[in-house]
Amino acid sequence: MLTTERSRSLARAGTGAFVALLFVAPLVIMVTGSLRRPGLPPPRSVELVPQPVTAEGYRQAFRLSPLTRAMGNSLFVASVSVPPAIATSSLAGFAIARMPDRRRRRLVAIAVVLLTVPVTALWIARFAVFRSAGILDTPWPLIAPALMGGSPFAVLLYVYAFRRLPDDVYDAARLEGASALRVWRRIAMPLVRRTTVVVGMLAFLAAWSNFIDPLLYLQTESQYTAPLALRYLEQLGPTNWPVLLAGSVIVTAPVVLVFLVVQRRFLQDDVRIG
Repeated sequence: MLTTERSRSLARAGTGAFVALLFVAPLVIMVTGSLRRPGLPPPRSVELVPQPVTAEGYRQAFRLSPLTRAMGNSLFVASVSVPPAIATSSLAGFAIARMPDRRRRRLVAIAVVLLTVPVTALWIARFAVFRSAGILDTPWPLIAPALMGGSPFAVLLYVYAFRRLPDDVYDAARLEGASALRVWRRIAMPLVRRTTVVVGMLAFLAAWSNFIDPLLYLQTESQYTAPLALRYLEQLGPTNWPVLLAGSVIVTAPVVLVFLVVQRRFLQDDVRIG
């Protein structure tokens, strides 16, 4: 029995290590490639320690493209997008979760259908709306989707999370005379912190890595976000791989940092539960 459990534990650990390696390997190659001397072609084999090691690629990346300003713009867009995305998606999810079964299933089905609608179908309509509002070439067209919940997927996550809460929680709040808004803010939201962390992370990543929307709505270099600055760098030197990889490392670093912070939050929650 102990041997079987140990074998299963080793199998799970080996599978986890293999999956982690699949995700970490491209990051390692990207970092080591960024430390090569600019102008060199990609190595013919995996090169964990380039010879010589130099940070010139990073200096050229900042010098040739507006990365500093673009990173600040992306940070502003992502930071401003997260709170309304959480608020609107959680409110919608809470409302759907508290509806009668028939209406709830209908709205969940509509949300699933909306997930299948390609974003390309909305580009022309959104562009016309933002142009009429006079907010093109500003960060606000990039933030506006967060005011509508960001994604139906976030709403579905909250529906599932709120449905898992015991009905006794809602019944007790109703007996105390709490309004629906107060129940959402004071009782339901603190009990679904993990879902909020996940939705916030997804909203941040969606805003940070968004490439098409800035390409459509931004024309001034001072308004560029990080993905556009990386494209600008690629257009200047499409074969200068060390500089391109250095720019990629700079743009990817905040995403990795967010992932590490979220993972730490989950581990802390596990310790509290234990």
